Amino acid sequence: MAEFSDYIIYADESGSPVLDGIDPTFPLFVLVFVLIRKEAYMKEIVPEIQRLKFDFVGHDQLVLHERDIRRQSRDFAFLQTDRDLRARFIERINSLVGSADIEIFAAVVFKDELKDRYADPWSPYSIALHLCAEKCLARLVQLEQAERRIHVVFESRGKREDTELELQFRRIANNDAHWGWRRPDFTQLDWEPVFVDKRANSAGLQLADLTARPIGLKCLRPKQPNRAYEVIRAKLGFNGVKQFPKNLVR
Repeated sequence: MAEFSDYIIYADESGSPVLDGIDPTFPLFVLVFVLIRKEAYMKEIVPEIQRLKFDFVGHDQLVLHERDIRRQSRDFAFLQTDRDLRARFIERINSLVGSADIEIFAAVVFKDELKDRYADPWSPYSIALHLCAEKCLARLVQLEQAERRIHVVFESRGKREDTELELQFRRIANNDAHWGWRRPDFTQLDWEPVFVDKRANSAGLQLADLTARPIGLKCLRPKQPNRAYEVIRAKLGFNGVKQFPKNLVR
């Protein structure tokens, strides 16, 4: 078995990868790969996330979920009644993401344009997965992680969905699937997908969840103020966010 990498990747998405019935308010599929050095994850990131939870709800079983925070729903209904508390919570979230020693590799697929341009396109998830993996490959080789085993952690979506995703992931990892004219050699790394139930309360998956939608909104409405994206922006690796079929946003 290959030596373990010094890094780990946590993946999350925003929007639906389905091309039928596209939501006109969010016609995107966003996938993020959050690359984290394991030493920083253990010593800095996990303790900071735990501290935030203890400070605001008194226990560490709260699962940070961007949609519920934004809507102030479910476990975050406590944010509805106190504007000052809500402001402090959001500021702590932004501070946590801003100070985290991470790199974010993101792909945004404009589903309506994808359907218009291609008669039989790859699925948005497959395209985004390939683009994120390609960017992470280049960065990890640069970080001298070649030939090591890199784990990519996904939130489980169900047995069928996980099986389909793992099949596509392994095709990419084995150089059996290519998008466009590039032919990166993914076999330079030993890629290993890991599927985790949301109830596992993974700090890395929660961090990834906080980043995906703000990136998508920035691509969809670039002139609209987006405080969360401005925090994330400094973490974006290798020339910003890859938009498909559009250009890069920096």
